[in-house]
Amino acid sequence: MIIPRLRMTASDQPKRVLVTGGTGLVGSAIKHVVENESDRNKRNEEYFFISSKECDLRNRAQTEALFKKYQPTHVIHLAALVGGLFRNLSRNLDFFRENMEINDNVLSVAHQTGVKKVISCLSTCIFPDKTTYPIDETMVHSGPPHESNFGYSYAKRMIDVLNKGYAVQHGVHYTSIIPTNVYGPNDNFNIEDGHVLPGLIHKCYLAKENNTPLTIWGSGKPLRQFIYSYDLAKLYLWVLRDYDSIEPIILSVGEEDEVSIREAAEAVVKAMNFTGEIKYDTTRADGQFKKTASNAKLRRYLPDFKFTPFEEAIQYTCDWFVKNYDRARK
Repeated sequence: MIIPRLRMTASDQPKRVLVTGGTGLVGSAIKHVVENESDRNKRNEEYFFISSKECDLRNRAQTEALFKKYQPTHVIHLAALVGGLFRNLSRNLDFFRENMEINDNVLSVAHQTGVKKVISCLSTCIFPDKTTYPIDETMVHSGPPHESNFGYSYAKRMIDVLNKGYAVQHGVHYTSIIPTNVYGPNDNFNIEDGHVLPGLIHKCYLAKENNTPLTIWGSGKPLRQFIYSYDLAKLYLWVLRDYDSIEPIILSVGEEDEVSIREAAEAVVKAMNFTGEIKYDTTRADGQFKKTASNAKLRRYLPDFKFTPFEEAIQYTCDWFVKNYDRARK
């Protein structure tokens, strides 16, 4: 009796997945989600979560050695020189040069070693400063980014250029995702260099501990879409397994879930049970007022995906930070 051979889909094929920046916010979330998937044992996937301690991706030789060691078939590329508004303002050239080196090395060595698919992580800050809203995937290159972080933004835009170049010239499948503001466990809670939500959580923790006012930088008026890292991780794995386009895709909550920095601060205050005075330091820059992104493309693929409610995810993140204060990045 001949048993017919079932056709193996792309999502079923064996994968050796190298995750650069694998111990950071998004990498840790992907690891958490993978380890807790109910069908984990049925999937033919092996993951390698790499940090900068193991390899300096700015160095070509080290990057080649890393790929030779793990022999990945797929790459989730998260590694980057990152920072909040105030660090970007002072180091735009560094952010451009170092991220260009990292991205070129990863994609070039991936092609050199026959990697089937690379999914790089971009950011909504790459979109034009002066634009119409909501922004979508077709608008990445339609104007200059905000001047506060032009170095990082242009370096991230060039990933999209590289992806198209590799597709046209070599026929390979490299793509990218564009998350909105990510937050969750294992974030960088450094007040000077971190992003807005982890910075707020750390400042609120210290204000509560020291019985001092909570000072929030800026007016609190700018608007942001925040995505919980565990939700982003689930979507990233969907892109890895099932998204077949080289065109970038925005991974975000909907426009209706956009909140102001003031509302985000209020959610943190509630989660941390802070009852002290709250001040807004308007001498500090607000940055870009809004970056409202459309998730219509994502919803065409996954109309029923459920995001974790904002206050619930904030509560979990605050609880994680308090519990892990001594070891949290800060």
